[in-house]
Amino acid sequence: MAVCEVCGNDYALAFEVHAQGSVHVFDSFECAIHKMAPVCEHCGCKVIGHGVEADGHFYCCAHCASAKGVEGLVDHRDTSR
Repeated sequence: MAVCEVCGNDYALAFEVHAQGSVHVFDSFECAIHKMAPVCEHCGCKVIGHGVEADGHFYCCAHCASAKGVEGLVDHRDTSR
């Protein structure tokens, strides 16, 4: 069994996430998101979808980026319909 690095749960189904040369152990996706997901620099929510990035700053959507003065970003969307 492995211990989740966020909540400390010793869980038989814990999993590892390998990212940027480090290995992290979690017992749930919730804990993995809590630890690893970037935070929107406008509204403060965890960016668990596509999000947008401008000059190394992360935002959950183009609206939040625009509210911080970033111009020209659009949300990812399917325009084939």
